Amino acid sequence: MASLSSFFYLSLFSIFPLIYSLTIPLSPLQTYPSQDPYQYLNFLVSSSLTRAFHLKNPQTISTTPLFSHSYGGYSISLSFGTPPQTIPLLMDTGSDLIWFPCTTRYLCKNCSFSSSNTPLFIPQQSSSSKIIGCRNPKCSWIHPNAQCKDCNPSNNCTQICPPYIIFYESGATSGISLSETLNFPNRTIPNFFVGCSVFSSRTPAGIAGFGRGQASLPSQLNVDKFAYCLLSRKFDDTTRSSPLILDNSSGSDSEKKSSGLIYTPFIKNPVFPGRSAFSVYYYVGLRKITVGERRVRIPYRYLRLDDEGNGGTIIDSGTTFTVMASEVREPLAAEFESQLVKKMNFSRALGVEVLTGLSPCFNVSSGTTRLKFPKLKLHFKGGAEMAVPPENYAAVVGDGSAVCLMVVSGRLGSGGPTIILGNVFWQNYYVEYDLRKERLGFKQQQCE
Repeated sequence: MASLSSFFYLSLFSIFPLIYSLTIPLSPLQTYPSQDPYQYLNFLVSSSLTRAFHLKNPQTISTTPLFSHSYGGYSISLSFGTPPQTIPLLMDTGSDLIWFPCTTRYLCKNCSFSSSNTPLFIPQQSSSSKIIGCRNPKCSWIHPNAQCKDCNPSNNCTQICPPYIIFYESGATSGISLSETLNFPNRTIPNFFVGCSVFSSRTPAGIAGFGRGQASLPSQLNVDKFAYCLLSRKFDDTTRSSPLILDNSSGSDSEKKSSGLIYTPFIKNPVFPGRSAFSVYYYVGLRKITVGERRVRIPYRYLRLDDEGNGGTIIDSGTTFTVMASEVREPLAAEFESQLVKKMNFSRALGVEVLTGLSPCFNVSSGTTRLKFPKLKLHFKGGAEMAVPPENYAAVVGDGSAVCLMVVSGRLGSGGPTIILGNVFWQNYYVEYDLRKERLGFKQQQCE
């Protein structure tokens, strides 16, 4: 690793072209080994709730939450250093720090992967690797109140940015902050801020944060928008991938890429002491939910952001199933049960509910050729509507004899977002985060 030295700063786009569009392969990521469909669904329910708890109750000493890797997510591969070292990272819109397993001494306790088989970033093998100094403005991205105790204007400060330690309910990661070169085909971005984690417990094998914070990949690249199309989860653990697009181009070409999208504005959550992690989330204004032609009776106070920054709806690529507070999910589940039991004569599959952790579940004939589920529609601020396909909210279980609602709830605490729209909801949707115009765009399309 290069020794700590004084840093100089260049504007990113004085050396990086002002107009560009980058495409990165995006692949489903799933680390659970069991083939039992009931255990697998139960596993996804548990991990989605664990993730939701972390999003609602960020317990960190930095500004970003961290979460378990033991659920279905989506990964990208990024190359750092000189010469480049390629690392697969979880693509996460619910956090902003980019970090990877780092150094030959990296250790991960109780993780869902083997440290010996995980690609590690080795700073000593990169000529562009530098430790972030305490006086570097980027140090405040993870340590807003960091103080350089041994530095004063008259001396040559050699103090490094304090190591980051991120705690959460069941694990942690810790390391040091680096300035590195991020490499894309035919382009390099120097002085890129990354986390070099040397110890972790119950964590992913690295995260690429796409949230709204300064340390996120979109923020550091200063892109106008990014977009992705999530493959169906039936492609878990395959070589199939779909594109993730980082777009800083404007004009007709950019508008053509966005053709056919419907938009809803982002809603900002104010930063407030002790809970600043909420500010990195992408909030959208969900106004109502309908099942069939009936509006679900949800008190509006559970859909809106209150004055203290609690409540509201976020979209999160790192959560698998959609998670709702019980005050929202219970009337939604009741409406499904009313329409499926009373109108279609399906009975509850209580045994399947116990095995999977999903509810309600319904007994259906394995010989049913066309199961018609009620239309689930989300109505957003600005008039945008999302008709969720049945395969994105209803799981056909086992041999096809039961089907379950893939919306979950649990003891998540009273703070934070009320609704977390997980990645299963967005399978086979093209989703665009327009950061310049502060809006979310989407349209249904096959991502395969």
